[in-house]
Amino acid sequence: MNKLWLTLLLAILSFSLNAQYNSEGADLISRFRPGTMWFYTGLRPATPEKVRKYDRLMFDLTYNTFNGGLKPFKNNWNSIGFNTNLLFEIPIAKANTVSFGIGLTHSLFSVETSGHFFGADSTFSKTLMSPYQTFAEEKRYLIGNSFSVPLEFRFRTKGWKHFKVHIGGRVGYQANLYSKAVNHYDHGKQVFKDHNFADVNRLIYSAHVRIGIRNWAVYGSYNLNSLFKNKESVQLNLFQVGLSVSLF
Repeated sequence: MNKLWLTLLLAILSFSLNAQYNSEGADLISRFRPGTMWFYTGLRPATPEKVRKYDRLMFDLTYNTFNGGLKPFKNNWNSIGFNTNLLFEIPIAKANTVSFGIGLTHSLFSVETSGHFFGADSTFSKTLMSPYQTFAEEKRYLIGNSFSVPLEFRFRTKGWKHFKVHIGGRVGYQANLYSKAVNHYDHGKQVFKDHNFADVNRLIYSAHVRIGIRNWAVYGSYNLNSLFKNKESVQLNLFQVGLSVSLF
């Protein structure tokens, strides 16, 4: 009977020692990491002394608007965009309080507009926007996809419960840009797309910032050049604000 009680006591002590983390050892460098995928360390367990890396897979959910030919924040609330960011992090300070990020970003934006875009003159060398709808479309959008290389400096406090600031920019390629009109008739819905914009500015470059805590942040981005390269075209600089979440 004594051996039975001794075995039970040892089992209870063993369970207590291996219980859930209770904040002891918090001075270790981000041993316990936030985020859905940040617990994955590869084929081997991570060593406590290893400097942790953060914000390698990030998603930005944004409200999109324009500056220039259209006034910012005048378009509808459903002008939504989505960015997928995959970056390498290069620590340049002890405990990774300062680092450098570089990688690849895919960006999708959609902006609901009151008027419609069209290629002007016989060669369609410039793009203009009518301030009103010439047809009975209920919804009109300007939509674009791009791929870019982000470069950013990252500053954060120590530990996994850190405050962070990312400041950087992106240089990339505007893969496509088109307008979409959605009509609703008695016999159903019709969608019209127009890709006929000859002066799309394929080279894009922008500045962005993220400010947040752990794996959440407020995000803002501004394109430094217009969507259309002809100086006689409507000048539109994309402006995005939203939220970022880091999963790895």
